[in-house]
Amino acid sequence: MRPDALFWQGKRVLLTGHTGFKGAWLALWLQRLGAEVIGIALPPATQPNLFALLGNMQSLDSHFCDIRDAQSLANLVRVARPEVVFHLAAQALVRTSYQQPLDTFATNVMGTANLLDSVRGLDSVRVVVAVTTDKVYHNREWCYPYREDDALGGHDPYSASKAAAELVIASYRASFLQTSGVAVASARAGNVIGGGDWSADRLIPDAVRAWQAQRPLVIRNPNATRPWQHVLEPLAGYVRLAEKLWAQPTLAGAYNFGPPSHEVASVRDVIKLASSPHEYCTTSYENNSFQPHEANALALEVAKVRTVLGVQSRWGLQDAVGRTMAWYRAQFAGADVRDLCFADIAAFEASA
Repeated sequence: MRPDALFWQGKRVLLTGHTGFKGAWLALWLQRLGAEVIGIALPPATQPNLFALLGNMQSLDSHFCDIRDAQSLANLVRVARPEVVFHLAAQALVRTSYQQPLDTFATNVMGTANLLDSVRGLDSVRVVVAVTTDKVYHNREWCYPYREDDALGGHDPYSASKAAAELVIASYRASFLQTSGVAVASARAGNVIGGGDWSADRLIPDAVRAWQAQRPLVIRNPNATRPWQHVLEPLAGYVRLAEKLWAQPTLAGAYNFGPPSHEVASVRDVIKLASSPHEYCTTSYENNSFQPHEANALALEVAKVRTVLGVQSRWGLQDAVGRTMAWYRAQFAGADVRDLCFADIAAFEASA
């Protein structure tokens, strides 16, 4: 289903992490739907970055704040008086979590607790959607997709911090927010691709950087499988989840967002789809034995969002990768970034 523009018209929406890849896309989409968006985040972490390239998003009330600073965050939330909260701010990179484990835990665990605590007692808030990751599950490297009631866990600091954040979310929901009429859900999304991501150690951004500079793309683990999806897929799911929670707060809980489990694909498969025979798209493979541990196999069961929310994947892997690479090629050639994003959003909504 496409987002309900009538629902979002005039809604006060707090969005943490609006300067990040997914956050910038969501801020743009929510504004297109007529929402009044208040953003709280750190300054953009990369150069270039989608937030800056989108320019001055009309009426976006943007604030730079570290969510680890509980008092500053609470002050901003209190002034914003949001009706709906999307919490996307995070340290979101696995390899960075090995280099900065304490910062990762502080941001992803205590940052989430600070955000939820700032909402506690605020009578304007009706819905909170807190975004975690598909990596919150205790990964057994098995062939079965993980369901929302499977055990949480995490080998690397990033995965462990997000699993811990899930416990924080469930605790605040049960202890404080549910009884005060605030519906709180966690959203566990699979690997996201799309135009405008320039983060380090992510497959498509690494490929774009390497190939545009006519360097070989170096791949660590070509056989690792993930539930890849275009960025608009989970964002549409988050928006739909918020709409449903507003009407039915009893639906609060955890939700997986990703492609059907049989559509998971390997890193090698994605690179084959992303490369072009007409451009420099060379790939090399390095020895993975000296790299930090990352899960090899990961798939999500998405029956819950399909049956409860009516959400299902619209763009298959080939379309998702094709649209992503077309976005980067057009941007590199000088196309207007806002036009590229609006074109993808319009096409996605039309596919509903």
